[in-house]
Formats: sequence, C-alpha cells, structure tokens
Amino acid sequence: MTNILEESGFDPNRKLRIVGTSPVKPDGRDKVTGRAKFGADLALPGMLVGKVLRSPHPHAIIKFIDTSRAQALPGVMAVVTRDDFPEIPPGTGEGDLTRNVMAREKALYDGHAVAAVAATSESIAKQALKLIRVDYEKLPHVIDAVEAMAPGAPILHEHLRAEGIKGAEDKPTNVVERQEFRMGDVEAGFREADVVIEREFRTCPIHQGYIEPQACVANWTKAGRVELWCCTQAHFGMRDNLASILDIPKEEICITGAEIGGAFGGKTIMYAEPLAIQLSRKAKRPVRIVLNRNEVFRATGPVSGTHSRIKMGVTRSGRFTAAEAEMVYQCGAFTGSMYYNGAQTMFTRYDLKNAKAVAYEVVSNRPKVNAFRAPGVPPVVFGVESVVDELAKAIGMDPLELRLKNAATEGYTTIYGETFGPIGFVETLEAAMKHEHYRAPHSGPNCGRGVAAGFWWNRAGDTSGKLRITADGSVNLLLGTIDIGGSRVSMCMMAAEELGIPLERVSAVIANTDQVSYNRLTAGSRVTFSSGIIVVDCARQAIAELRRRAAAAWNVSEQEVVYEDGTCRLARAGGAAPLSMAELVKRGGPISCSSTLAVTGAGPGFGVHIVDLEVDRETGGVKILRYTVVEDAGKAINRHQVEGQYQSGAAQGVGWALNEEYIYGEDGRLQNPSFLDYRMPVASDLPMIEAVIIEVPNPKHPYGLRGVGEVPVVPTLAAIANAITSAIGVRPYELPMSPPRLLKLIETAGTSKS
Repeated sequence: MTNILEESGFDPNRKLRIVGTSPVKPDGRDKVTGRAKFGADLALPGMLVGKVLRSPHPHAIIKFIDTSRAQALPGVMAVVTRDDFPEIPPGTGEGDLTRNVMAREKALYDGHAVAAVAATSESIAKQALKLIRVDYEKLPHVIDAVEAMAPGAPILHEHLRAEGIKGAEDKPTNVVERQEFRMGDVEAGFREADVVIEREFRTCPIHQGYIEPQACVANWTKAGRVELWCCTQAHFGMRDNLASILDIPKEEICITGAEIGGAFGGKTIMYAEPLAIQLSRKAKRPVRIVLNRNEVFRATGPVSGTHSRIKMGVTRSGRFTAAEAEMVYQCGAFTGSMYYNGAQTMFTRYDLKNAKAVAYEVVSNRPKVNAFRAPGVPPVVFGVESVVDELAKAIGMDPLELRLKNAATEGYTTIYGETFGPIGFVETLEAAMKHEHYRAPHSGPNCGRGVAAGFWWNRAGDTSGKLRITADGSVNLLLGTIDIGGSRVSMCMMAAEELGIPLERVSAVIANTDQVSYNRLTAGSRVTFSSGIIVVDCARQAIAELRRRAAAAWNVSEQEVVYEDGTCRLARAGGAAPLSMAELVKRGGPISCSSTLAVTGAGPGFGVHIVDLEVDRETGGVKILRYTVVEDAGKAINRHQVEGQYQSGAAQGVGWALNEEYIYGEDGRLQNPSFLDYRMPVASDLPMIEAVIIEVPNPKHPYGLRGVGEVPVVPTLAAIANAITSAIGVRPYELPMSPPRLLKLIETAGTSKS
C-alpha cells in the first residue's frame, strides 16, 4: 500500500498539546540504571561462549585450516570454518555477504574472520583459537583506493569487472563501478563564469565509534528454528540475508532486536551473527558472541575514505554557473560505500543548472565499509563547501550571502531527478545570518570562523506496526523499526496526540520479526517519519472503531458520533452520556489495529553550521570555541531529542574533522584498533553546541516532520576547515586536520597570521 495519509497531510492550524513538547523518555531510566537489555545482556540456560579467529594478514590465500586440536580440547563444543557455510559463487550479493562473514578462498583484510569456536568458558574458547592452524600464502596488498585503481595493483577479486565504464577491458579490476550524474551543459556553464576554482581533497576512513560493541545470542532449537537476539538496526534485513547465506527459510528465523548502545549506521549488516547460528547448530546449545574493541575496529565497517576533485564557477554578481566533481570511494574488501549518495547530494542545495558528478567505488584490503550518518556525503561536501568559501572570498561576498543567493527552493529539480516541494533551506540560511553568533565579533590571534551548509534527502519505505487499546483504556504500540535514537517516545507522543489522551497512557515496544510485517532498516533519518505515519494511521483506525462501537451502543449512525480527548459523544446536545475508550473496549473487547505501508513523502532536510575556533601554532591543536547548528526539522516532535540530534551530529563531525582516522602500517595491519589510540572527542573537547530548530512543515506528514539525524553531520567537516582557513590563512585539503597535518600546513605556508 502507498501512504494513504498523504491526502490529509499537514494541518498548519491544528492546535497541538503533546507534539512539539519535550517529555522525558519513558525508557531513559532503564537505560541509565542498567535494567534495559543490550546485546550482551541476554543469558540462556546452557549458553556457550563464542570466539572468532581472525586473519593477521591483509591479503592471503587460505590453503587449509586444521581445527582438530581445538575440537579435541575439553570444553570445546563446536568449531566452524568456511566449510560449514553453503557454497555461494563470488560476484553476487550473497557471495560477498558470506565471504565477509567468514573468509573463504582468501583473507582480504587484517581482522577477516577465518574460524570460530564455542566453548563452555571464555578462557577455553580463547585457548581453542590458539590451537587452530591456518596455512596462509601471503599476497601483495593495497590499502589506498587510488593506488588500487593503478595498473599493476594487487587484485582482490579475480571475478570483478568494472561496471559503468564504457570500453573497459574484460579483465580483473579493483573498480567496482562508475556512476555519473549530470544536468545542463557544464562546459558552457564554466565559460559563463568570472571565477573558476578547482581543488582536490582527501579524507581518511573513520569508525562510527559506538560505545557498545556488536553482540548476539543465537539458539538453534530442536525444531530447527533459529532464534537470534542481537543489537542491530536492521532485524528484517538481517533475517532475509541470513536465510540467503545459510540456506534457511526466513520463516524459520526470528530476530529480536536488543537495545542498542550506539550505532550511527554501523549496525546495519551482519558480522558475528551467522557464526553464532552455525556454532549453535553444531553444539545444539545457545551461543553468545560479543566482539571486543579490537575486533570492532579491525573487522566491522568504517566509513569510506575518499579522494575528490571539485570544480565550481561563479559570476562576479554571485551566481553559480557550473559545478563538476570526480570522486573515488574506498569500500574495503567488498562493495557497500554508498558512493552514489555523494554524487547525488554533494551539490544538492544549490540552484545549479549545470552540474556533473562522477563517482567510483574501489575495493582495497580493508574491512568492508558500512554506513555512518549521511553515508558517503560529508567527505565530499567538505570539498564543495571549501570551494564555495573560496569563491565567496574571490568575489568579495559574504559566504552565507553567496549560499543564500544560490539556495535551492521549491520547484527546483535536482541532479538525481527529484523536484522539491516546500523546503526550508532559505529560512535556515536567513536564520543563521541573523543569529547572534554570526553577527558577533570573532577576531583574535589564530582564531577563525567558518560556515558551511548541508543537505540530506531523508528516507521512507516499507514500514509496519500495530496499536492496541486495552481494557483499562491504555494504548500499546508494537513498532517494527528499531529504536536507536529515542524514537519510541516520539511514536507515543503522536499516538497520544491523535487519540487525545495523556502521554502516560501510551507505551511502545519494538517487535521481533515474527510479530509485524516487513520493515526497512532504521537508517537514513526515516524512522520518526515512517513509523509516525504508521502510528497515525493505526490511531485513526482505532478512532473509527471507537465511533462504530459508540454508534452501535446508541443505535445511531457513525456520522452522529464525535470522538475527542479519548471519549465518544453524540454530536447533538443531550441524549446518552459520553463513552470513554475504556468503556467502549469493555463493551466489545480490546481494539487492535495494524498498518503496513510503502511510506512515501519524506521531506528533504537542510542545515547550516557556524563554528569559531582557535589554532595553537605551536602544537597544531584546535580548540572549538563556539558552535551553532541551524537546521530545518519540518516540525520537531520532541524538541529535546531534535536538539540532541543536532548536537550529536556536530560532535561526531568534530572528531571526523580533527582527529579520527584509521592508521595502517606498511604491513597492511591496523595500528590503532582501540580508543586509546583512535582519538575521539570527549566532553572537554567541545563547547556547548547551540541548536536552532527551524520549522518549515513537510506537507506529506500529518505533523509536518522531516528527518533530522543525517543533516547535522554533513556541514561539520567543511565548517571547521573553513574556520581553520580563517584562523591561519592556509586551507586544509585533507582530513583529519590533526595536529601533525596542521603544523605541516603552517610550516609549508611559511607565514604567520598577525
């Protein structure tokens, strides 16, 4: 079904009592006191400990694996290797999935799983790993994506042929695909420009940095049914993928999503779950696998590293005439970088008539990349917004004024073919320009101010859920989308608003894959929008049923019954006494409503960041002095949560911009797989980040909301780069802008800013 609520849409005159407030999250106390059950908290009778053996080599043929000594160790109940997984040909989606879960012909990165054991204790499991003998034939490796494209580079997959490249030779390559998006006449556009600037940029892979490592408990029952508990953003997608690579009917797999201690896109695919299932199958007992931090860094998905070339033209009056980009995305050993996101969105917020974006995805001997807020977009927007700032300086125009002059508005058709409805980019820019932060002085030795803008289209898709009114008139929601950012309270707020009842009377739980129909993953800033549509649909079904019951009780037509504030009454004065929800449920039994929709209409989001910082010329350190995020939420359902999304996106972007990176040695092994060596921002690294909520309603949602989780990280890298340029007079073209790199920049420039 399509979104049946779009016709009613958003009512700007509706008076709201709950939506738009900031109630305390009902599940917050359980999370901070330890009562909530996270991935590693579940314990089943007879449960075994699972551990994974990982390759120490970035690229090696696996000649053979001898597990006999491990299997003979007392307390070891099962050992699995590549031989315990169905044979799936390489070069297919399922083939890549199964080879990432467990190395088959070759180990393709440092940390690639090659075997797993289940034992009665952790110490026995660790001892068993040491007894497994793997005979490797080491191969040359390649870590950098550009180097992986060069002639003579080590080839990861003999079957791989580049897609999207005309005239490409029929021979093995590391290029997965080339995609191109274009509009207008780019060459003519550049001829119209008075100023053309072309620059190259580089960003390093970073990790999502969630506190909770991946964890799961698998139980292969006597009936041959798989029960799996895990911290995932995509329990339905995981179910379907498990069915594909393990050759199990998906109806025989039930996945329950645990609470998640952070994800940010990094828990959308499988890692240890298939291993735990196969171990449970052989041991005939439940198996729990909890990754340690070393494994998280070495074997779960970081963000793509990128190389990009950005070219833009502008007239003296401040109109962009053309834009062009070429990007290379490193995807690790297997595809998954979502490089096309960057090509489609990097220029999308500006009213460009002539644009071209070409993106390549390239494999290398690193772990398979995974999503991270606005996957694929912040690294290339770093380049675009840096060039935009250079263009503003070249023509002597205020950087926000230049962005406002070129801002996309309703009716603009993007490079990927979408025509915008009502959007809030202009309003967001205007609010930033009027904000006290932007108007305040920022001069000082080695201090600078930077701005940048960002866009994310937001997602929707297949979503389902249920609503039940119980005998006491309370309401239970059964949601099909995993809660990773506090979405439950927002769903309860919308249900309470629709039904006109206190928020305290509504509760929500997350369904397992047996309880509701298919749901797309929790990602792309889609959940509050999509599940909100489901909740509103169910609530309106429930109201219709309450009116039917009241009409039957009074022997009148449904048109004569009015529902408001949890009560049905007659439209005409006098007559029967009103009937409450509880009374109507008692008369006819519990009311249960369900909704399954292919939700559409997610409104795109736009944001502008302003940052002040100070650079220490002696150490290369950067201190963030002040940070403001201005973003269009459409309508903030829970204002505190929206502010938290703005702040957290900016905070993660600060780490991305200044310190975080994967560092590999010449041996192809990761050198900083711990939080001791992988530098993430802590509270002392950040000021209080001010969040300014702009509300330009999305007409395709009953409450006008837009997704807010992705946009806040998109402008951060560029805003900080522009502020550093302002502070030291030298522009950084590489991320992270760590102290060694900044010192080198300063030394190379050979000048000081007075």
